[in-house]
Amino acid sequence: MDRSKKIKPGEGRKLSSEEKKRLRNGNMGEPAGKNGQGSVSAEPPKHEPIITSEEDISRAGEISPFLTSGSRDISVPLSAESIKAFQIYAAMLRKWNEKMNLTNIVDDQGIAIRHFIDSLTLVAHIEDEERKLGRKDLTLIDVGTGAGFPGIPLKVSMPELQVTLLDSLKKRVTFLDAVCEALHLQGITAIHSRAEEAAKTKQYREKFDIATARAVASLPTLCEYCLPYVKVGGIFLAMKGHAEEEIEQASKAIVTLGGTIEDMHQFVLPGTDMQRTILVIRKIRPTPARYPRGQGKPDKEPIL
Repeated sequence: MDRSKKIKPGEGRKLSSEEKKRLRNGNMGEPAGKNGQGSVSAEPPKHEPIITSEEDISRAGEISPFLTSGSRDISVPLSAESIKAFQIYAAMLRKWNEKMNLTNIVDDQGIAIRHFIDSLTLVAHIEDEERKLGRKDLTLIDVGTGAGFPGIPLKVSMPELQVTLLDSLKKRVTFLDAVCEALHLQGITAIHSRAEEAAKTKQYREKFDIATARAVASLPTLCEYCLPYVKVGGIFLAMKGHAEEEIEQASKAIVTLGGTIEDMHQFVLPGTDMQRTILVIRKIRPTPARYPRGQGKPDKEPIL
């Protein structure tokens, strides 16, 4: 193809109308994933609810032209419903960003292109997997998702995709739960855990058709964090900038962790001069049980 510390999932229960309202408005009390598997905290709110107003949402409508042109450039058409969802997402991102560090990119074009469109560049690769497997309900884990990229944009664009968002910071998971609730997304779960710890559990190890990460870590490190989640036969979609040197450095890690490089797609992100690389790494054998290593070793002592 060349389309050039423990996991503590919440008990499943239905939220009351008042709970749903508080969650939509960013209440820091007791968030839960849409399917009842999100992390739940009994801790009291750390601050007043973060309320995203209709005015905030209306103002975020300025991202629409950038979304429309960007999605056209990457051949991922967006419905009016999807564009509205991204508008709400952008408004919430800006509002919550005033209280917590979610992103340094808050301008209209930056949010639309560098967050949303950049995330959607994975769509073509996921569609290829759908065709190979003959189904659309593929499972995807977004490791170190941060403010939800690329996992939430992918879910908005591909509703049948089953998405797990993994992040080590509780307050970010609270934000993710609030966004998923506000957008009425089904089949998406936010989990509070360190990547190396979740990957050691039976619930998540080698359970996903696709793993992805849009992180600043080096490729050898990302492979150690992500490949343990992928089923044999599945793929890791690594999102990088200039990646030639990193690919060479990661060759040992990829083989050690059970993968092989299948494809590399290099392109310039629409509306920018930013070089992007999507590396498709196929999982061809199980990852050895010792990986991923704990105590920060994937970062401090990458497999080289």
